[in-house]
Amino acid sequence: MAEKKPSTPRCAAFVGSYLSGKTTLLESILHATGAINRKGSVTEGNSVGDSGTESRARQMSTEMNVAATEYLGDEWTFVDCPGSIELAQESFNAAMVADITVVVCDPDVDKALGVAPMLRFLGARQIPHLIFINKTDTADAPVMDTLESLKSVSARPLLLREIPIREDDHVIGHVELASGRAFKWELDKQSEPMEMPDGMQEQYEAARSEMLETLADFDDTLLEQLLEDDDPSVDETYSNLTRDVQQGLIVPVFFGSAAHDHGVRRLLKALRHETPTHEAVAERLGVDAAGGEPRAQVFKTLHAAHTGKLSLARVLSGEIADSNTLNGDRISGVFRLLGGKQEKQNTAAAGALVGLGRMESVTTGDMLSPAGDATASDWPEPLAPLYSLAIHAEQRSDEVKLTGALAKLVEEDTSLSFGPDADTGELLISGLGDVHLQITIDRLRNRNNLAVVSHRPQVPYKETIRKTISQHARHKKQSGGHGQFGDVHLDIKPLPRGSGFNFEQKISGGVVPRQYIPAVEHGVKDYLTRGPLGFHVVDVSVTLTDGQHHAVDSSDMAFRAAGQLAMREGMPKCNPVLLEPIFQATISVPNQFTSRIQRLVSGRRGQILGFDAKDGWKGWDEVSVQMPQSEMHDLINELRSITQGVGTFDCKFDHLQELAGKEADQVVTARAEALK
Repeated sequence: MAEKKPSTPRCAAFVGSYLSGKTTLLESILHATGAINRKGSVTEGNSVGDSGTESRARQMSTEMNVAATEYLGDEWTFVDCPGSIELAQESFNAAMVADITVVVCDPDVDKALGVAPMLRFLGARQIPHLIFINKTDTADAPVMDTLESLKSVSARPLLLREIPIREDDHVIGHVELASGRAFKWELDKQSEPMEMPDGMQEQYEAARSEMLETLADFDDTLLEQLLEDDDPSVDETYSNLTRDVQQGLIVPVFFGSAAHDHGVRRLLKALRHETPTHEAVAERLGVDAAGGEPRAQVFKTLHAAHTGKLSLARVLSGEIADSNTLNGDRISGVFRLLGGKQEKQNTAAAGALVGLGRMESVTTGDMLSPAGDATASDWPEPLAPLYSLAIHAEQRSDEVKLTGALAKLVEEDTSLSFGPDADTGELLISGLGDVHLQITIDRLRNRNNLAVVSHRPQVPYKETIRKTISQHARHKKQSGGHGQFGDVHLDIKPLPRGSGFNFEQKISGGVVPRQYIPAVEHGVKDYLTRGPLGFHVVDVSVTLTDGQHHAVDSSDMAFRAAGQLAMREGMPKCNPVLLEPIFQATISVPNQFTSRIQRLVSGRRGQILGFDAKDGWKGWDEVSVQMPQSEMHDLINELRSITQGVGTFDCKFDHLQELAGKEADQVVTARAEALK
């Protein structure tokens, strides 16, 4: 491999499934490059990538961690992203600003599907990426079988870059396909050159031929060489590999064991030679990297108790200095990051990934520039929420504090949202799953000393009527001095579904003075907030047809009370019926699981409307369904459990539907108990 000159700072993001070993890989790389003196352990909670309280408590990464280092004269920043599918927003945001993304996966055929959504995201946005199959030093690590499974979920051709050397059913080293050189792995050290074992030459030649044939699909000159049985040189091969990786045409596949430093330095060398520079990221995001004006893309926001707000950004052009003003905010510090540690510096050159201090009006996804007029051309929308919890502070005095704390957490995590439910009034937090929201609750406690109570959100049931009636009511009260008098006749009748509420008056002769008619309507609306079944009443028409008034005792208050009384006495006679919200949902799953969706939907009182292939997703289906909202609260949990974690859905309210029988009785009884 030809020697390479130092380049501008580069960035790689580590993404992949939960427990695949991304944080351990980061630790090994930082140790190999001299950024840390000794490797920490995820189990012991002392690794660079586990600096957060929630990460240590759960023994899993709960947010991205950033670590800067140097390797052979090049400046590198590595971003370790959490593996849980419920924290996928972190991975997507990091990949958007990285020069290359390393997809880390287990040597397990059944787990290959777990990286499918990430591979789809990277392929759709033409982000260069490679695969590192981790933990391959165990006896039962099926490297080649895992590769075949990964091929079925990748939109780009996968290119095996090395083959394993086995001894007594253990992988002890590798043979590089580009150079033909063999290496024996050494524990926590650089691999040592070795002779290719007897009997591997044929396997090597077959694998190398397959690699070259894949490369020839993108290079006519190489194709002509192969057709003429002209073997390309090592330098020509590496040149083809570098070009195709940087253009996102192929996905190279490496393997090793991060826990023992096996294959880690080989991965570093590949990254150094084949990763594109920051200009490619700038072009993807619509920035002219050659321009002298400073521009940077914010991809993460952090709030720390002692240092305040920190905006993580990739510098795409120009140079950013402490005290610069970008997007109207003055930078109060430029920081180089190593996990939870921050090292202040004066400037950051193009390509650097840094933290920018106290940019209060800046949010994740913003493109920074002196004029504040730049925007990213293709920044992904936050992932839609799939799961919600109703919460409230244990101490009523903490309610205002709770709202402020949630606002900061939403700044940090764009896939998290919160707000009051328009129908029930409950404060809801919404995200990508129960683990996601439990981490949020942990952060409220750990960072803000806020204890909250959470529970399943109420379903916004409604009620309506089936029967038309006429109702007379009189509100009369005498207690000395002016009394209260209001007399009304109301016609109450049902309206077609979705019509809402309608109020009319057919008063003649001034029996109810005009100034009191709005008060009657207000009284009717007062009652409709809680009908005879205990829920908000919809699709009802009320007409004021007659009434009486008293010259002295009538008032707005009296007629409002009369209107409310007429509804209270009349509505139970209208044959009230419960309505439950029905949602339209589109469920997305790999097609090998489509048959399971029918059982899932029917078990939740849903109805399947149709099937179709998911556009642009090879081997995936979309299933259109209608399902009661009451059955959708934990839908994502079951869906993931039957699809190896990758199934998802999107949904929206469709209509209200009558609910009768045992289910309706249970809802009404529970409501009555809650209102006591």
